[in-house]
Amino acid sequence: MRHWLLTICLLLAVPAFGQTIAIRAGNLIDPANGTVKKDQIIVVRDGTITAVGPGLEIPKDSEIVDLSKSWIMPGLIDAHTHITWGQPFWTLGDFTYLYQNSADRALVGLKTAQTLLNAGITTVRDVGNDGAYIAVSLRKAMDRGLFPGPTILTSGKIIAPFGGQESDVSYEMGPFWRIEYLDADGPEQIRHAVRENIFYGADLIKLVADNSKSFYSLEEIRAAVEVAHSAGLAVAVHVMNDEPAKNVILGGADSIEHGFYLSDDVLRLMKEKGTVLVGTDFPADHLVAGRLYGVPGELRTPEEARADGKKILDRLQRAYKIGVKLGFGTDIVVDLPNETRVDMTWDYLAVWRAAGVPPAEILKSMTTIDAELLRINKQRGAIAPGLAADIVAAPANPLDDIEVLRKINFVMKNGKIVRRPN
Repeated sequence: MRHWLLTICLLLAVPAFGQTIAIRAGNLIDPANGTVKKDQIIVVRDGTITAVGPGLEIPKDSEIVDLSKSWIMPGLIDAHTHITWGQPFWTLGDFTYLYQNSADRALVGLKTAQTLLNAGITTVRDVGNDGAYIAVSLRKAMDRGLFPGPTILTSGKIIAPFGGQESDVSYEMGPFWRIEYLDADGPEQIRHAVRENIFYGADLIKLVADNSKSFYSLEEIRAAVEVAHSAGLAVAVHVMNDEPAKNVILGGADSIEHGFYLSDDVLRLMKEKGTVLVGTDFPADHLVAGRLYGVPGELRTPEEARADGKKILDRLQRAYKIGVKLGFGTDIVVDLPNETRVDMTWDYLAVWRAAGVPPAEILKSMTTIDAELLRINKQRGAIAPGLAADIVAAPANPLDDIEVLRKINFVMKNGKIVRRPN
């Protein structure tokens, strides 16, 4: 009996050796500087990149993946998602809890996450509207290996002044928005709300600064930033207009989400302070199909929606020219007919192109900048030794034509091959 116990203990003490994969990378893109290296070898072991370079000796036990005719890049990142949320029109978003329970929404999130992963989006930042911390549960399930999926970072409940992002609600309805939001007014309530989100598993903090006439003060933003940063978490803030944006920037938030109506002066302040703009630059067609945008609860005509699209495009163009650090995020919550979440994601590329952003800069936003914003750049966002093996490939060069991302046909997540070229 002792002999068997000793054998078992020795077996448990010996580390399990995982699979080694060697990728023949014909064209390896470094999105941080927009360069390409030819004929590289990428060695992946136990989910981590262990070596990258030309002419490397391939370990004898390796599975060899031949991508010698492909263009290889780090896995892509969407820094503004709501993976557990989706409806045919914007107006239904406020009533999700009436027809979907937590299990329903978790299944929606699982499908959405896996759809994005299969297309090469290997990391998502979920910024709230996930009910009872459903995205946290999805993250835990994927981290445990129960399901394949992207890396998920989630904000938990969105922190906002009383009322969340609702307006014109009957008093008799009660505070139904608290399914999605934490009401917090004043620095102390905000500090408590940040700590509550951290307790329930948030990876970042999301606030709404200006959903009503009364917006968060500089002192309130600083309170959220102080607590979040002390815990190593970044702060993202939904803001549209100049005055509240100034408080957000000066208060030390890491990113402004949306910022559709910001002036050049405020964009220059963002550049000065290093605040990232995750512009969620909606294609006008998406706004028209969703039937809502702008003031919360206000139904838009197609003409008004297209006017909003023009404002978003103009703001992106000005932000790029000024030199604001741009993160890529979508904010897709309306499921358009005959389009997947991935199809809709790639539609945003046309907006960036129309704003004059070169392909290399778009790819940098979707990898390097987003990884820095999410505070995961020491783990992901590049193809280098010591980083997680999140690797995608396409049959042509996205630095020439960013629309090539639609043709991604190889996806590796944490060293596991999710998709291979046909």
